[in-house]
Amino acid sequence: MAAYDFNDKIVSIPDYPQPGVIFKDITTLLRDAEGFQRAVDELSNHFINQGITKVVGAEARGFIIAAPVAYKLNAGLVPMRKPGKLPREVYSQEYGLEYGSDELQVHTDAITKDDRVLLVDDLIATGGTAVAQAKLLSKFGATLVGMAFLMELDYLNPRKVVREATDCDIFSLVHVS
Repeated sequence: MAAYDFNDKIVSIPDYPQPGVIFKDITTLLRDAEGFQRAVDELSNHFINQGITKVVGAEARGFIIAAPVAYKLNAGLVPMRKPGKLPREVYSQEYGLEYGSDELQVHTDAITKDDRVLLVDDLIATGGTAVAQAKLLSKFGATLVGMAFLMELDYLNPRKVVREATDCDIFSLVHVS
C-alpha cells in the first residue's frame, strides 16, 4: 500500500488558542475516511503483538484516536480526564502545557499491575501530558509499553522530556519541524 500524506490532511491555525501558538487541527484528517483509517491502522500496527491490554487516551482529542486503536489491539480503553469528570476515586497528576498548566485524573481501579499499557494521543508538543500520564501509570505498577501519537512537534523536543520519565517506545506518524 502506498504511503499516505497525513500532514496534508492537518490544518495549521496560527495564534489559536492564543498568540504565538500554532494549533494543529486534526478534524480535517478525521473526516477523511481513508486518512482516519490509515492513521488508526498505522498506530495500531506499530504495537501489534506486544501484548497491550489497556490503551490510555487523554481528554479530549486523545479519546478520538485511542478508542479505535484499543479496538484494533483487542485491548481495554482507559480515559484520563480533566478534574471533576470521573465519578469514583481517582489518582491525579498536574502537568505543564506549552501555554499553561492542567491536570489529568484516572480511576484508581482502571489499571492493574499486570497490564501492558499503550498511551495514545493526537499530539505530543512539550511532552507534559505524556509525562503526566506516565506518572499516573506508575501509581498502578503497570508496564508502559509505548506511546503513540498522530503528530509530534519536533521543534519543542518532547522526546527529551519524555525520556527523563520513561524509556518506552515512542511512535509518531507526523513530525513537525
